[in-house]
Amino acid sequence: MDAHAQKVEAARVALTHVESGMRLGIGTGSTAAEFVRLLAARVATGLDVIGVPTSERTAALCRELGVRLTTLEEHPELDLTIDGADEFDPELTLIKGGGGALLREKIVAAASARMIVIADASKRVDVLGRFPLPIEVNTFGLAATKLAIEKAVKALGLPSERIVQRMTDTGPFVTDGGHFILDASFGRIPDSRALSSSLHAVPGVVEHGLFIGLADHVIIAGPDGASTLTALRARTGS
Repeated sequence: MDAHAQKVEAARVALTHVESGMRLGIGTGSTAAEFVRLLAARVATGLDVIGVPTSERTAALCRELGVRLTTLEEHPELDLTIDGADEFDPELTLIKGGGGALLREKIVAAASARMIVIADASKRVDVLGRFPLPIEVNTFGLAATKLAIEKAVKALGLPSERIVQRMTDTGPFVTDGGHFILDASFGRIPDSRALSSSLHAVPGVVEHGLFIGLADHVIIAGPDGASTLTALRARTGS
């Protein structure tokens, strides 16, 4: 299977975990979009679910395809979230946020009883950090926040010179929540919990893309099919 077929296969296997009556968190990104398309086909034949989208573009795709939506205000506890990832390690710690939806993705995942990640084989790493870590920051005091982040990661022995603001063709990338994103290229993140704590301690940091203790399963699709990895620890969330 090519990369696209792998994403579809992972989404297909994830869909087997969805049952009528579920309240679903619905992720963002190319793999999650394949799940939405397959989910919509099941909904059209009678599957009764309601979803909380993790981004405006996921919401638009769900509405286009006829997947019924709700909000966390109406349903603050969800049964299952299915989402993609930019990277995952052997402990099923994730890097997410390449699509810019990390804050809503983390809120939705934390509100769910279970989280299933769908990914192709290229997202599997031994140590996180090959993919730049997205850090969502307040627009106020950007320069001060960036400087504080640089000092915090340097204290952990991580490179501080490769933290850049995410841009588009027309200017700074702005999240659905109205924030900016800094992408930090560390190469390797040997202690994700220490980095998480240090980033959370910086005023101006809204959230970061390390998902620690949230993923219960990763459905990973490769050239020969899909397999499921299961977390070997209690669900915590960070």
